[in-house]
Amino acid sequence: MGPTAARKTELAVQLVERLPCEIVSVDSAMIYRGMDIGTAKPGPKVLARAPHRLVDIAEPSEAYSAARFREDALREMAAIVAAGRIPLLVGGTRLYFHALQHGLSVLPQADAAVRARLDEEARALGWEALHRRLAEVDPVTAAQVHPNDPQRIQRALEVWVLAGQPMSALLAAGEARVVLPYRLVKLVRAPRERAVLHARIATRFEAMLAAGFEDEVRGLLERGDLTPELPAMRCVGYRQMLKYLDGDYNYEEMVQRGIAATRQLARRQLTWLRAESSCEWIFDEADPLATALTMIERGRRSAVPAD
Repeated sequence: MGPTAARKTELAVQLVERLPCEIVSVDSAMIYRGMDIGTAKPGPKVLARAPHRLVDIAEPSEAYSAARFREDALREMAAIVAAGRIPLLVGGTRLYFHALQHGLSVLPQADAAVRARLDEEARALGWEALHRRLAEVDPVTAAQVHPNDPQRIQRALEVWVLAGQPMSALLAAGEARVVLPYRLVKLVRAPRERAVLHARIATRFEAMLAAGFEDEVRGLLERGDLTPELPAMRCVGYRQMLKYLDGDYNYEEMVQRGIAATRQLARRQLTWLRAESSCEWIFDEADPLATALTMIERGRRSAVPAD
């Protein structure tokens, strides 16, 4: 696990080359086909060294849920174990990791009419105003959701409208404690200094632009079936690029906002990871692979239960 730009993939590939592991991606953006540059998706050379499961499994026009991820991940993990190997889950999507470990309570299904109404209100009032509304009806969830995270704000308000109860209350009352048939070793890859991570994020975003990120998004728009309201188009970087292509931002503003949004994502990920139990942290050691192997061997002897 780790924040964006923490070099998780680099370390995971090295582990695959040393241990009988296969990677299962835990990334809510890499699932989408055609979204390669802006998601920092591993390229062909990396995938040849270490294939990733659950990459390129959905169209950007689809809404892919945490429940679907859990089902897909459990299937892939079982196949890996059946082949005599070990699942290595790699990513930074908190909701996916949580769903896999603890299951999900039953929430109302998405309602297109309610979402359309919320989108209309957001265009008129702004997502920060809807976040304030969420804080009034569900302060617990609002405290966990950033005011600039429209997807999660919309979902929490949608649940409130459909169920008449806060999403946090439904989760607390109905969450299924599901025990995985695995022992877990939790490794977190992250720079010790936040400034280092910020510099990496800026460098990577500039590299994405040089690699043709703008052309990638233009090509996606040419499909004709993608709108800014879709979860895929709300991904960090893509949201800012769409604003630029629509004329809402100039180029420099798009770059700065894209970098700032990525840093905000990393900050939220680090907040979650610091609260996650039983984690081993791999900082800027001279040899992260050696450190990881030592932690894995120690964890193998005393791995935490899945629950």
